[in-house]
Amino acid sequence: MDKDIVTGTHNISITQRKNINISGVKKIDNFDESEFLLETNMGYMQIKGANLEIIKLDTYQGDVVIKGKIDSLSYLEKEKKQENKESILAKLFK
Repeated sequence: MDKDIVTGTHNISITQRKNINISGVKKIDNFDESEFLLETNMGYMQIKGANLEIIKLDTYQGDVVIKGKIDSLSYLEKEKKQENKESILAKLFK
C-alpha cells in the first residue's frame, strides 16, 4: 500500500471570514489575491476569496495567517491539485 505518513498537527481557525490561521503547512504552492494553494500535513488545501494576503508566515513551525474575504476552503486530491495548478498557469498567460 502506498500511504502518506501524516506527521505534526494541522489546525484551522477562521475569524469572521476575515482571518484564517492555519498550522501544519508544509509549503505554499501558489497564491494571489483571490486564491491560495497550500500543502498541509493533511493534503492540499485551496482557499478562495478576495483581497487575500499573507500576514504571517512561519516556515519553521508551519504556521500561516491570511487575511481578506474568505469565500471557500477545500481540500484537494492530488489529481485535482495538478489540474488546479495548470489552470492557475493558464490564468497568468491570458
